[in-house]
Amino acid sequence: MILLDTHTWIWWVQDDPMPDGMRMTIEYEAADGLAVSAISCWEVSMLVERGRLELAKDIDEWLDLALHPSGVSLIPISPQIAMASARLPGRFHRDPADQIIVATSRVLNLRLATCDEKIRAYPYVRLLDGMLINDR
Repeated sequence: MILLDTHTWIWWVQDDPMPDGMRMTIEYEAADGLAVSAISCWEVSMLVERGRLELAKDIDEWLDLALHPSGVSLIPISPQIAMASARLPGRFHRDPADQIIVATSRVLNLRLATCDEKIRAYPYVRLLDGMLINDR
């Protein structure tokens, strides 16, 4: 199973352009399943609320479609993930949503599909291979 970072999930669901190789790699790996952290639902909702993201549908309908018909599974924030997010090894930035997403990847041993440079520079998370992230 692959864990999609919030921006990757949005691009995937909306069929938005992705960096070279990213969509093809996700499609190839999708047979094993795709997932998002519950925190990504909060992030999408906050982006819409703050006017930083426009969706073609109401947020309730978008989230329902983005999780069910798209085949993306929702991973809840378990106590183990919550604790792990506060105990990430090494130095990691202070964004709580990113901390939870990285902790989810680590606790469940999932590869993470992300273009976030701060996450990609963090050596303690497994990333989805085969992605070129220079352009979007």
